[in-house]
Amino acid sequence: MRAAILTALQEPLTVADVVAPEPQFGQVAVQVHTSTVCGAQLGEIDGRKGPDRYLPHLLGHEGSGHVVAVGLGVTHVKVGDAVVLHWRPGRGLAVGGARYLWGERVVNAGPVTTFQETAIVAANRCTVVPPETDLETAALYGCAITTAFGAIANDAQLKPGESVLVLGVGGVGLAVLMAARVCGAGELVAVDRYAARLQLATRCGADWAVDTNHRDWRQQVAARLPAGADVVIENTGDRAMIEAAVELTSPRGRTVLVGVPLAGERIALDTFPLHFDKRLVGSCGGGTQPHDDIPRYLRLAAAGRFDPSLLITHRFPLTEINTAITLMRSGAAARCAIRMGTW
Repeated sequence: MRAAILTALQEPLTVADVVAPEPQFGQVAVQVHTSTVCGAQLGEIDGRKGPDRYLPHLLGHEGSGHVVAVGLGVTHVKVGDAVVLHWRPGRGLAVGGARYLWGERVVNAGPVTTFQETAIVAANRCTVVPPETDLETAALYGCAITTAFGAIANDAQLKPGESVLVLGVGGVGLAVLMAARVCGAGELVAVDRYAARLQLATRCGADWAVDTNHRDWRQQVAARLPAGADVVIENTGDRAMIEAAVELTSPRGRTVLVGVPLAGERIALDTFPLHFDKRLVGSCGGGTQPHDDIPRYLRLAAAGRFDPSLLITHRFPLTEINTAITLMRSGAAARCAIRMGTW
């Protein structure tokens, strides 16, 4: 099968033929239908978390497909099931990743990877979905949609009518706008530096969009939300944006940090307001419980409460995955769908 391999940091992925092992105890073999490219993979390629001791290895944590084989001990999925592949642990056995062969070289993989035609994943990284589920948009429930709803409902504990400011409206940020609207947000403001994303933000529920290329963008937000935002969701991981997020939060509001900064990077904050009801929290995938949350969010989408297809702006075959990555870096794409096989 073909897979996209990270062989060196800050270099394009190598698309090559690899051999997948048989699923072992607690593992599931999934024929991948669609993988979407998340900003987290861009961070892995760039080495944002520091040196990578697992090279060469596979990537991807947001996908969908059908189960083609199961290892011993796996009981919650069976051959033929449609599944979402996700990075947050869910129901099922928790085991390590697989080792693939690329000629005579070993290619490492974590408990879930999706940039390949067949994935050997830990049982707790796949959740069964109804057979009629659209598998292209289903991939988004592996990260973007679940992280977004979790950040709003679990981390921020949004109350109906509260204002929400979203800093960075890539795939997760756009999904945050949708989640905030579903959960009853009042004023909903989107901030980004890319015009294409800001245009899409208004289609995803934003009442107002602000371009950070304008020097006075903070003043624009403050004029729109003079008391500060009740909830600020920061998705970029940029130090200056994190500092701005806290400043633009109301005195009794909540700042949720979804974006991951560079390893070891420090920020400067006035912590005094944190002693008087202002809250600052980091988000780990929104605290999502995939086996409970993914079915609920699928029902919301089926009922027309939000439209996940808006998040997929471009589609590519696996052989063009580096084009997709470049497009995402340019800000022209929110989520790129990587189609596997010949479907």
